Amino acid sequence: MSKLRVRGFNHITIRVANLENSLDFYEGTLQMNVVHRGRRDAYLEWGDAWICLIEKREAVRGSDQTIGVDHVAFSIAEEDFSEAVQRLQAFHVHIVRGPEERGGGHVINFLDPDHTQLELFTGTLEERMKIWV
Repeated sequence: MSKLRVRGFNHITIRVANLENSLDFYEGTLQMNVVHRGRRDAYLEWGDAWICLIEKREAVRGSDQTIGVDHVAFSIAEEDFSEAVQRLQAFHVHIVRGPEERGGGHVINFLDPDHTQLELFTGTLEERMKIWV
């Protein structure tokens, strides 16, 4: 049997309680580019990454102990990291960890309006693995 030939990460879909509130955050605060806006969904680009927000008003907000996605991390250049941190702070985004140096790069973890944890990380997988050796 041949190996699956996956080329890389494609996208992530995030369930949100209110699409309008989430777009204010993702498009406004984080400055993602909206590619498509539907009645209950939106597709956004951020560099090489793209995400889908899908409104699920009936969904119950979980705790950080819920099984599922722990966080979504986005790569950011080292030279852009400080400015990104300042922007998150200026918009009073709930920062849950950092900014700090961890795992081979600079990192900051923060929450979207539905408490989905997002991360900006300057390191690479190769740098991260040096720590685990």
